[in-house]
Order: sequence, then C-alpha cells, then structure tokens
Amino acid sequence: MSEPSNGPRSVLVTGAAGFIGSHLVDTLLRMGHEVTGIDNLSRGRLEYLEDALNKSNFQFSEGDLTDLGSLRSVFSRRRIDTVWHLVANSDIAAGVADPNVDFRDTFLTTYNTILVMREFGAKRLAFASTSAVYGVHDELIHENIGPMFPISNYGAMKLASEGLISAAVESFLERAWIFRFPNVIGSRATHGIIFDLLAKLSKNPPDLEVLGDGAQQKPYLHVSELIDAMLLISERAQNPLNYFNIGPDDEGATVRQIAQAVLQEAAPLMSIRFTGGKKGWVGDVPRFRYSIEKLKELGWSPKLSSVAAVERSVAEIYRDFVVTKA
Repeated sequence: MSEPSNGPRSVLVTGAAGFIGSHLVDTLLRMGHEVTGIDNLSRGRLEYLEDALNKSNFQFSEGDLTDLGSLRSVFSRRRIDTVWHLVANSDIAAGVADPNVDFRDTFLTTYNTILVMREFGAKRLAFASTSAVYGVHDELIHENIGPMFPISNYGAMKLASEGLISAAVESFLERAWIFRFPNVIGSRATHGIIFDLLAKLSKNPPDLEVLGDGAQQKPYLHVSELIDAMLLISERAQNPLNYFNIGPDDEGATVRQIAQAVLQEAAPLMSIRFTGGKKGWVGDVPRFRYSIEKLKELGWSPKLSSVAAVERSVAEIYRDFVVTKA
C-alpha cells in the first residue's frame, strides 16, 4: 500500500490492542503516521502492541470509550485529525442474550467518539461496520440493497452507528468512511469461528462440537487484506460519506470446511459433531454473498479466496494458541 498523498497524519485507533486494531496500528506506524491507541483490554492484549510500544510515534492509553473522561484525556494530549473507530462488542450471541451489551459497547462507544471528535475538532472518521447491518438477503448483497433489517442487536447497533456518522457528516465531519466487514480471520484473533473451535479443542473433548449443520456458508477475509482495503479506500474515496463492502470475491467457505481445516491442523484423528439446524445461534445469518464491485472499481481486489484465507488463518491462530500455552 502506498502512502497517502496527503502525507502523515495524527490518528487515533480505538480498540488498538485488539485483533484488527493491533494490525492496523502496526501498518499506520510503518506508514509514518503519529498514532494514539486506546483500549480497555477486555479482549485486546498488550502483547499485540509489543512492537508499537517501542516506537516514538505511538502512544497508548488504557481506557473505556463508554467513559467520556477517558476519551477527552486522549484527545487533550495530542491533536488528532483522524479516528479509526474499531471498538464494538464482538460476541453477537452475548448481545442477543443481553441487549445492553451492544447498546453500551457497540453504539454508545460510537456516540461518545463522535461527540468528543466534535468537541476537539477532529474531522475524519473511519468506521468498522459489518455485513450484519443488512440482515437476511438471498441475493448478492451490494451497498445500496434494502430494506436493511438486522437480525442481531450487534447488527442493529452498527446500523444505528452508521446513521450517527451520516448525521455527523452533515453537521461537522469533513469525511467519513464506513467499512462493512465480512468474517475477518487471521493471527491475533480474539474471537470468531476458528478461535472458538481451537478453544474447544484445548479442553480435550471426545469430539469437536460445531454449532449448526455445517452448511452455513459465508465470505472470509484475511486481516492483512482487510487492512490493505481499508487504507486504499481511505486514500481514494473522497466523498464526504463513503461506504464499501470489503470481502473476498467468491461465495465463501462453509462451516464444515472450516472445522475440517481446524482438525487437519490441530487434531487430525478427531471427529466432528454438528449440533444441527441451519443457524449456529440466534442472530446468526447462515449464508450471504457480498458484491465487491464498488471496491473493485476503486482499484482493489483480494488475493486470497475464502478457503485460502481460512487455511492460512487456521495455521496462524493455532500457532498463537501453541505459543500462549507454552
């Protein structure tokens, strides 16, 4: 990825110690930006920022975005012009069980971020949204498809956050980018199907329990390609409000394929036990297909298929598990 033509910036990454956030921090630092990170470390890990913490152009603050004082403290220490907002509840099932989880961790964190950006004059916002905003659609999902009726509180609060951003563009933001993620996988994962299956294996079960019937099929994107696409969008998409699907250019990988890849890497003699049903949990969209034509027109295409991304990620996440256990 080439450096943006407008040169280095002073940026804030929320969720900086998390799975995607830590990879983004590393990349932004390599590009020469002044980077501030904030994370409450509920899922994020400081070891993911080990390299960043040794760099002079990085500052880290442990804090919670539901606390306006923590946010204001970060903005008061360094003038920030661009915010990459990645904080959200990543456990969709938990948000279904308790709606307060997504209201607090997905929506309120966005509301507070925008509020403090306005107070301190930060004019550019890059936002991690999700395919879950679309709800259930049988057809190929493009950015302007509708109606958008999410079936999880996570998706609902992400869609509400997109609405806040749209209103903020009208009132004070110079530019905003909304990235609608697919299933993102790769090293440093703190959640997701591969992480969860490996966590189950670490408990030495008689077989690998997999939710659903294994036929659920979704697009999967390696985190390195996600970062590359987000940076390209932020460089080339220059409308006041920009919104893009990011994903692989295929119909995805099935849960059965993922479970088989996990066993091949970590427990080749073990069998799989599916719990049955078309959904893995309440709020799960069991199958969707993404159009990335809008992103292709901007000049980006993925290098890895969903299955290739899964195979690479299984090896990376399993290595993380082995290192952690050691």
